Amino acid sequence: MTTYLVTGGTGFLGRHLLERLVRRPDADIHVLVRKGSVERLEAHAARTPGGERIHPVIGDLGADGLGLRAADRTRLAGVDHVVHLAALYDMTAGDERNRQTNVEGTRRVVDLANALGAGCLHHVSSVAVAGEYAGRFTEEMFAEGQHLPSPYHATKYEAERLVREETTVPWRVYRPAVVVGDSATGDIDKIDGPYYLMKALAGIGDIPGANRLPLVGPDLGATNVVPVDYVVDAMDALLHADGLDGRAFHLVHPRPQRLLDVYNALAQAAGAPKVVLGLPSVLFGPAALGLSLLGRLPGMMAARDLFLARLGIPPEVVPHLTFASTFSADATRRE
Repeated sequence: MTTYLVTGGTGFLGRHLLERLVRRPDADIHVLVRKGSVERLEAHAARTPGGERIHPVIGDLGADGLGLRAADRTRLAGVDHVVHLAALYDMTAGDERNRQTNVEGTRRVVDLANALGAGCLHHVSSVAVAGEYAGRFTEEMFAEGQHLPSPYHATKYEAERLVREETTVPWRVYRPAVVVGDSATGDIDKIDGPYYLMKALAGIGDIPGANRLPLVGPDLGATNVVPVDYVVDAMDALLHADGLDGRAFHLVHPRPQRLLDVYNALAQAAGAPKVVLGLPSVLFGPAALGLSLLGRLPGMMAARDLFLARLGIPPEVVPHLTFASTFSADATRRE
């Protein structure tokens, strides 16, 4: 049997990864869950072919040793794979909440993987570690002096640093871009990220004749969305390939998408108004945010926020959906 200890297994990405891993006939999967989430995990396992090989392990990312009982620690000693997906992905959360989950939680996972003598620690990071780096960000890059514009960016960077510097067992890092629903079914379980656009469309599309009244707004920059099935298929392959320890892998779309193009494609399907550009993109792109240009131009910031408010999109979402970097995925495609 191949054994796994998974954190974040009841989340969106985690749920899909469990479904993918359990297809392996020798997979024996242990999922760290709080006591209150056991029933949810067991219900998901019952719906999943092979789910009898998905086992809850009571614990807490916020507790020393992840709160594991001594018997569980003994049973998991020498576990083949520790897969750490648990993270806080709340674009409006402050520094302390992000730090407790993303940094301190990762520190405890690293400590446990080391203590268990795990075969490999697999850490799900994010392309957010690139911050506002302008240009091509490769899988080999990490500490490039980039500005990290939000608590989420900063804590995901710090978490990856911990994995790189404090893990004594083999490790691998996975950096997904903006993960969206399954490419075939569209399955999601939470409205956030690009799905704020759907909430906007739901309201605007109900207005009679709305599709004949285009909105005028700025170019909000380029995003990078990738379907969850691609992410878990790539992770499954990279988790089990030989000779990849000590490396990072980008799980991204090969071509960035302009955020307003994504919106307009959805708007066309929903019968909602499209956006036409009326303000120069240099004033609103992620590079401009990184340089604090908009902070020196409060009128322009107000114009951007007013435009987003018309769409029902919180302004703080934009730095999490748009990137100054383009992300190479040469290693991911090669392996």
